[in-house]
Amino acid sequence: MADELKGTDLCIDVFPSTSNTAPLVLLNAVNKEEGLIKKEIGDKASLAVISDLVWNDDLSPWPCDAVFRGGAPFGGKAAIYAERLSCEIVPAIIENYALHPEYIAIAGYSLAGLFALYTAYCTGIFSRIASVSGSLWYPGFSEFARSHSMKKRPERIYFSLGDKEARTSNRYMKGVEAETRRLSAFYSASGISTKTEFNPGNHFQNHIERTVKGIQWILE
Repeated sequence: MADELKGTDLCIDVFPSTSNTAPLVLLNAVNKEEGLIKKEIGDKASLAVISDLVWNDDLSPWPCDAVFRGGAPFGGKAAIYAERLSCEIVPAIIENYALHPEYIAIAGYSLAGLFALYTAYCTGIFSRIASVSGSLWYPGFSEFARSHSMKKRPERIYFSLGDKEARTSNRYMKGVEAETRRLSAFYSASGISTKTEFNPGNHFQNHIERTVKGIQWILE
């Protein structure tokens, strides 16, 4: 059963494992339904689902104009949020629930998947990363990731995409498959255990099931 962590402007639902040494997985999410993931991962890990984020601001690495008609621009505040996670939110979760996690992992879908990977360049607290249908098309991100050093090299990185996600006329998003493959190969060549999966469908299908697959793999 989830317990909401108090004392923050964000909604943080924590699903502790019965073992206080189990890994801790942070999941940035659009809403609370991602708590369904805990049923699938069971007692393998404690799960903290963080919602009520300013999605386009908190999870984007640098400012960018809107990339599709009617969409919002991106505020580029991911580094600030990553610092808050490492210095405030994760320590509060660990203290409040008396956790001693074997390691801490981070997962996310879409822009949160991009953010999960970006955190490796901001903080060294996450040992495993799941970027599920990650927005790796984000302008300049692939070049940044391949030319900058991570704070701490993660043990595992998981990537996935829907096999129809690149079938779009949007000039940014149509590059998502190429950039995902490029980054996966880059991290694998550097010695990080990496897996990339392609799931049937587009970006908006089966996000819970796809996220579960990613988290289960990084917990192996």
